[in-house]
Amino acid sequence: QIAQALSHYLRALGGRIDTGVSIQNVRDLPPARAILYNLTPRQLLPIIGELLPKCYRNALRRFRYGPGVFKIDYALDGPVPWLHPECARAGTIHLGGTLAEVAAAESEVARGRQPERPFLLISQPTLFDPTRAPAGKHIVWAYTHVPFGASWNPTDLIERQIERFAPGFSARILAKQVSSPAILEKQNPNLVGGSISGGADDLWQLIARPILSPSPYRLPIKGMYLCSSSTPPGAGVHGMCGFHAANAALRDLMRREK
Repeated sequence: QIAQALSHYLRALGGRIDTGVSIQNVRDLPPARAILYNLTPRQLLPIIGELLPKCYRNALRRFRYGPGVFKIDYALDGPVPWLHPECARAGTIHLGGTLAEVAAAESEVARGRQPERPFLLISQPTLFDPTRAPAGKHIVWAYTHVPFGASWNPTDLIERQIERFAPGFSARILAKQVSSPAILEKQNPNLVGGSISGGADDLWQLIARPILSPSPYRLPIKGMYLCSSSTPPGAGVHGMCGFHAANAALRDLMRREK
């Protein structure tokens, strides 16, 4: 109910939410004292690129995206039969074997290759919210990184890796839905190449996100701000990108009204 709670709070403050609206250019937006864009540089450029200084446009074009994600959603005829009992109580599991195996898998992806034993992130939401599935059934999703631009299907590798730590997993699969990087990007254009982090999160781009600036949330256009995970501190369920962008906008508005 988090999304509903946030929308109710916004409406209680007098806000309005419009859905199904296509914004191709900044001229499609209504007049406002502040506009906050929850976009990556690739989506931002077509909308306001003509208003940006050339050096800023070029910096956005150089912005790099991280590895893609290949995701599978499962409907299961029971819980995952983990060998380790602690895994049966965890909402989220990082599955990869030893530290050396995890490092090797991610290194392979960084080199543009698909590891035979991929590092997986697995979620088991019905352990904590059984209303998401019929009684006795479970849902699970898993994803792994794939090289940016990769089009191959690692479903078999993912399921073999789960079977390694949960023998009998495959026998419990009732149905599954596969989401390749291309499908993820089609569902949400912010997921460029299936990258869910808003941009590569190496050391440089954790600082220069999307450019090196004391206030990366302020765009070089009066009243416009960037609030996506393409700003510091990057992706995560923390809300800090939006928090800092909103504070920057509020400070500017208060300064103008003095």
